[in-house]
Parts: sequence; structure tokens; C-alpha cells
Amino acid sequence: MHDEGKMKKATFGTGLLKGLGITMRHMVSKSGTLQYPDEIAPLPPRSRGVIALKEENCTVCMLCARECPDWCIYIEGHKERRESKGEGKRAKAFNVLDRFAIDYALCMYCGICVEVCPYDALFWSPEFEYAEGDITRLTHEKERLEDWMSTVLPPSPLDDGAKGPELKIAAPVAVAPPPVAEAVAAAPAALRPAPVETEPAPPVPAPAKPAVAVGGMSDADAAEVRRKVYEVEMAKGSDPRIAEARSKAAEMRAKKGTLGPGG
Repeated sequence: MHDEGKMKKATFGTGLLKGLGITMRHMVSKSGTLQYPDEIAPLPPRSRGVIALKEENCTVCMLCARECPDWCIYIEGHKERRESKGEGKRAKAFNVLDRFAIDYALCMYCGICVEVCPYDALFWSPEFEYAEGDITRLTHEKERLEDWMSTVLPPSPLDDGAKGPELKIAAPVAVAPPPVAEAVAAAPAALRPAPVETEPAPPVPAPAKPAVAVGGMSDADAAEVRRKVYEVEMAKGSDPRIAEARSKAAEMRAKKGTLGPGG
């Protein structure tokens, strides 16, 4: 027990001396405190200060306002129609941004709005000196948010290996020469070959109808006329019913003696 008491006293004294040594070392060393705002410490290049707005990229999709967990983004807009680009084409409607404000008294700088914006309209700005004496003046409108775009740095270059594979360009496809007829048509008139004159084919004479003598005929001769007329009509490709009607009419005219040459 006596030895344990001596060890506790020795430990207590060692810790006290270490603490006093640290205090003395800081008292004689140079202070690292900067006298803000007279002195401003250099900030990292990607410091997150406030959120800047690029108005021409905003389409009033309201996605940033819906995803904001603090509901500190206020957006107002209206629809307009562009003039049609041609006759018969319908004029398209588009959104116009009227108000875009962020209440920095509520904002917790989570950056969700910057991440979800599909049109690159919101950016992180390293600007941080925007304190106000009245909390109601911490709601900044789009004019102030646009001014902060001048402090947004360009995107940093990609790391090695971040780029995707290079696209291979396919070899050009050989184009087949045009046919002879198209080549002749595309050639100048002086280089075109003279057209070859061909004689027109003689007309094919129509099959002559059998000549029947004028005058009354017997029944046998009239039947023969009917048969011949039917054969001629069928040879011409007439319908069988039409051929039958015409042959019967020729038979009747042959019996009456009114059938002339050619039927």
C-alpha cells in the first residue's frame, strides 16, 4: 500500500509538469490566429460557400425545390409560346423564370439541389461573406445569385483513366460505280453516244372475220356461220357468254339475208 501511494504521487507530478510545458511552449510561440476581416486565410479551390445560379440554363423544372430537405428554394415562372418556324407547324410552349430565391437562413448547405439539377443551372461558389444584420435579408433573389456566378471556378480536369475508351471510326465503305445508264445520263451532252434508230414493228393485222354471202341461207348454212363466229370470238378472248350471243345474232342475220362481209 505504501508503494502504491508513492506511484500515484509520482504520476500526478509528471502530468502537471507536462501540462505546464505545453502552456509555456504556446506562450512563446507565434500565434496562428488571423485578424479577420483585415486578414483572410487562403481557401481551398473547391470551398463550398454559397449556391450560385446560371439563369439561362434554368428551365423551371422545380426539381431542386422539390428535393430540398429544408424547403428553402422559392421558384416562380410562367409559360410562353414561340412563333412557329413554318407554315403548318405548331408554336411550342416554354417556361420563363420569374423568381428564383434561396433562404440562406434555412439552408444547411447539403448541396442536393446542385447534384439533382439536370441542366447545370446551380453551382457551388467559394463566396462566404454575405452576412446580414437582419435575418429576413438572408433570402437572396436571382440577381444576387447570378452575381456569384463570377466566382465559380471552371471544372477541374479529369483524372488519369477517367476518360472512356476512344471510339473507333469505321473504315469508309467503298461506293459501287453507277450503272451504265446512269453514267451515260450524267455525262455531258457532247460525250453521250448517238441514239440508235430502230424501225417500228409492223402492226399485227387483226384476224379477219369469215365472209358470208348476202342473201337468205338455209338452216345448215346459218348454223355453220354461227359456229365460225363463235370460234372467232373465242379466239379473240371474248367471254363465252358474249361469244354465244354474237354467234346466235350472226345466225339470225344469215337466215334473214342481212349478214354482209365481216359479220
